[in-house]
Amino acid sequence: MELSVFIQNSGFANLSLGNLVMIAVGCIFMYLAVTRDYEPLLLIPIGFGILIGNIPPITGMPLGVYDPGSVFSYLYFGVTKGIYPPLIFLGIGAMTDFSTMLSNPKLILLGAAAQIGVFLTFIGALALGFPLNEAGAIGIIGGADGPTAIFLSSMIAPNLLGPIAIAAYSYMALVPVIQPPIMYLLTSKKERLIRMKAPRKVRKREKIIFPIVAFLICGLIAPGSMTLLGMLFFGNLLKECTVTDRLAKTASNALIDIVTILLGFSVGASTQAQTFLTPQSVLIFGLGALSFIVATMGGVLFAKLMNFFLKEKINPLLGAAGVSAVPDSARVVHAVGLKEDPTNFLLMHAMAPNVAGVIGSAIAAGVIWSALGNF
Repeated sequence: MELSVFIQNSGFANLSLGNLVMIAVGCIFMYLAVTRDYEPLLLIPIGFGILIGNIPPITGMPLGVYDPGSVFSYLYFGVTKGIYPPLIFLGIGAMTDFSTMLSNPKLILLGAAAQIGVFLTFIGALALGFPLNEAGAIGIIGGADGPTAIFLSSMIAPNLLGPIAIAAYSYMALVPVIQPPIMYLLTSKKERLIRMKAPRKVRKREKIIFPIVAFLICGLIAPGSMTLLGMLFFGNLLKECTVTDRLAKTASNALIDIVTILLGFSVGASTQAQTFLTPQSVLIFGLGALSFIVATMGGVLFAKLMNFFLKEKINPLLGAAGVSAVPDSARVVHAVGLKEDPTNFLLMHAMAPNVAGVIGSAIAAGVIWSALGNF
């Protein structure tokens, strides 16, 4: 009798095929992180969180993220209430150098052009029958920014938080796989060999003024972006003013590491098969892939368009860095450029549209939130 009770209260008794599928997905995430070095700081916490989220709970014991009063539900609170993403942005701001973007402002346009993925995916989601608020939350996956996707979905479509978060981070991790074929398809060898002029040296005063002025402009244009961009530019001001080095180092190291662990783990633990494996989730993943591809294409094609009007041409590979997967998109651009010419270093230049993409996706999220928050 006691043995049968023990078996009934074990996870094996309630383990479903869906749970096994999700556990396999979690193991694949961790495998890719360890063996391929695909965003290990994200995929390891998410992958292990998926394992925890798919151990069937015992009736009457609050264990999962959806069980009120459980430890994991308190950790997940930071996801559902949008607490973790702004803290991530604070850390990103504290480690980001906007110098290249300030020295060559036209590269900002590439970050803006890549946001076409957001709005085309929004239209696609509407065409597939998603309500306005859900379509807006799905569309932001095209910005290739996990924290932004989580923040927006927690505000306007919390019921889709799990699929959207996993889709956004999955495609961020697959940047080295998805982007290079698109870049080769849309550019010629001659274009990939274009060398960029060395950026001018940006004065300290410019670096200090920029986050203040940029926040005021972005906040007034799209007040909904204030939470994310406020923390981003605040973190950058801590770094650039040089009188708050201790705070900047804490934000860019210990704080962002802690929040990344909590965010990734909590998101992974929310993927219980019973609520995650649905036709709706499959559609979201498909739309996410499409949005990422369209965003990459938009940046590259816009760079080619700009070259029709510029005397000093820009390497169109830089357009792929317009998606805000920082700094992976910039690294991919750099790697593709080096394959064509081992002496052509594009990383510094690629960081300009890359950080512009972060700002662009946050503004896009703010616009969507402002427009659809009441639906």
